[in-house]
Amino acid sequence: MKLIVRGLFACAWLATAVIFTGCGSLSQDPIFSDNPQPRSAAKPAVASKQAATPPNGADVARFHVGDTVIVSFSGVPEVIADHVEAIKEDGTITLPFIGPVRAVGKTAGELQNDIYTNYVPKYYVRLTVTVKSGDRVYYVGGEVNHAGIFQYVSDTSVTKAIQAAGGMDNFANHGKVWLIRATTGQRIRVDYDKALENPAKDPPVYPDDQINVEKRIF
Repeated sequence: MKLIVRGLFACAWLATAVIFTGCGSLSQDPIFSDNPQPRSAAKPAVASKQAATPPNGADVARFHVGDTVIVSFSGVPEVIADHVEAIKEDGTITLPFIGPVRAVGKTAGELQNDIYTNYVPKYYVRLTVTVKSGDRVYYVGGEVNHAGIFQYVSDTSVTKAIQAAGGMDNFANHGKVWLIRATTGQRIRVDYDKALENPAKDPPVYPDDQINVEKRIF
């Protein structure tokens, strides 16, 4: 009888151990939703990096050497005359009191901020600065259909300027187009047909530059 009782007790103990062991293994099973695995932090890091990346805006309406800059001042008791100046070859304009201020490569808004911070609060407590560009033009002459003066638009190139002038006439020498820089007098020879095929051979045109298309010999 004692052997039977001991056998039953051993069986009960074994069954209890199996049940608890099974429960423990279930609690560690990664398949169940009540024990989710930690997610990788890689995706949130990428998302935050993308959100922090600023949009790549177009580089438009920036000042070049030779551009006329008009600076107006207001918000002060005395009248301050507008400052009108073409950007010098060193890329600056020179203003009263503060001297040279770099203008090349900046938008009107950026230049306004720079001028303002140079004047306020060192010279004025309150001041409103407004910057705008004067009329900007370039010249196209020679063997084109409509030679003349044209309004400068940013990102203008030699081929675009010639097209704005109605294109070349029947006597044009496509291989001998001259771009003359207003700021330095440099003469750059351009092959019109090659420039159309390869933008790297189509130099940019800046305000007051001249383009001249030569005539064919025969």
